[in-house]
Amino acid sequence: MAQGMKRLAKETAIYGVSSIAGRFLNWLLVPMYTRVLANTGEFGVFTNLYAWVALLLVILTYGMETGFFRFINKKEEQNPMRVYSTTLFSLGVTSILFLVLAAVFLSPVSELLGYIDRPEYVGMMLGIVAVDAFCSIPFAFLRYQGKAIRFAGIKLFSIFLNIALNLFFFIACPFLYRYYPETIDWFYQPDYGVGYAFIANVFTTAVTFILLIPDMLPGFRSKPDLFLLKQMLRYSFPILLLGIAGIFNQTADKIIFPFLFEDKMYANEQLGIYGACFKIAVIMVMFIQAFRYAYEPFIFAKNKEDEQNHKAYVEAMKYFIIFGLLIFLGVMFYIDIIKYFVTPEYYPGLKVVPIVMLGELFFGIYFNLSLWYKLIDQTKWGAYFSAIGCVVTILIIVYFAPVYGYMACAWASFGCNLLMMILSYVVGQKKFPISYDIRSAFIYFAVAALLFVAGMLPPIASEIGRFLYRTVLLLIYIAFVVKRDLPLKELPYIGRFFNKRF
Repeated sequence: MAQGMKRLAKETAIYGVSSIAGRFLNWLLVPMYTRVLANTGEFGVFTNLYAWVALLLVILTYGMETGFFRFINKKEEQNPMRVYSTTLFSLGVTSILFLVLAAVFLSPVSELLGYIDRPEYVGMMLGIVAVDAFCSIPFAFLRYQGKAIRFAGIKLFSIFLNIALNLFFFIACPFLYRYYPETIDWFYQPDYGVGYAFIANVFTTAVTFILLIPDMLPGFRSKPDLFLLKQMLRYSFPILLLGIAGIFNQTADKIIFPFLFEDKMYANEQLGIYGACFKIAVIMVMFIQAFRYAYEPFIFAKNKEDEQNHKAYVEAMKYFIIFGLLIFLGVMFYIDIIKYFVTPEYYPGLKVVPIVMLGELFFGIYFNLSLWYKLIDQTKWGAYFSAIGCVVTILIIVYFAPVYGYMACAWASFGCNLLMMILSYVVGQKKFPISYDIRSAFIYFAVAALLFVAGMLPPIASEIGRFLYRTVLLLIYIAFVVKRDLPLKELPYIGRFFNKRF
């Protein structure tokens, strides 16, 4: 395996500690929420507001994270701190302005979103997203410096703090209130419910900001460049539209769904079911995010070293597809175990999991393909694809969700991501040709599809027998991958084992 690919794999693993493992730990809060919240409607509120957080976070970073990597890695850039300072200045101004506007218009915004009786939910959500948007740049600076361990350390500490606070508010406080009410009745309200999830996040966000201050100081000491800022904004704005499309595919259903039904309680209950089952498919999102953290700085640096070397891009795409399909099969083959993370009242939504996971895999491939317009500074193409994707997503949800419920939301994500993936590949081959191994991609998708059908269709009554049967199928996929594509010369013992048996 090439040295560059080794570095990519190593950094993906380290960032994965904070993104995959971190999201996994947060994912483990889902069974708690589904058991301690009063009903599925409460989890629907949680799902809806955090969908807004994800969308607003993309808007408030407006592509500057990618712009930061592009400009700080330019060959002609002699002063990297100028780029960092300019980016911090830009995000700082917009985040402060957003906080001021949020405070002024809190009541009408809360009424518009349907939370007029709980405006503090909306206020906390807006404060969280403003600070998180600003903190994205110090985190990007850590990635640029190659400080993956510090990056992962801060991320993990924040995640553990958030989990600890959730356990305190939802497990410890009810226990104390029941048996020792005098210890907490001065601040704890038993009927506040999901609001404590937002309070926990407010504390976590504040601590994260404090931990990142030492990494902000080098940027504060440098002087921002307004001319550079104009160039970065011109480059990053189309990426903003791209980012909106990407996150909108993940959140549009959770944002739009409550507005499509007159019965808001019913809408929140259905959204709660869908949101809890969607969390299972988030495993694919975790993988894509960890890959992205390492891939983006790696690709820009690789392009800076050798603009004609496309082999790294081809290899990265191939291995992304291989491991993405492995994750898909792993989740679906063990869905009978994973489903116990939610209560039975959420089980009807499990049918969305394979659809959503494949949609996320298509978006991951689209992200890999998107490097062509980033490298040639034609990010307008990302805006075009984003606009098309958003239109498709909205049309499917608006027209079909009132009839087919949340299943329409799952298919909207699937169809939109598939369409954007195809468009990016077709146009990219004309603008910045890269000889991707399409044959291998089709072979792996075909093998995964056959194994998926073989694993899910046979009616095996015994749960243990079903698990063993599907495990054998998963091992067949792994053996196929090892035999066909993994560099076994670097793994001699495993290589000899598989070569003798297959």
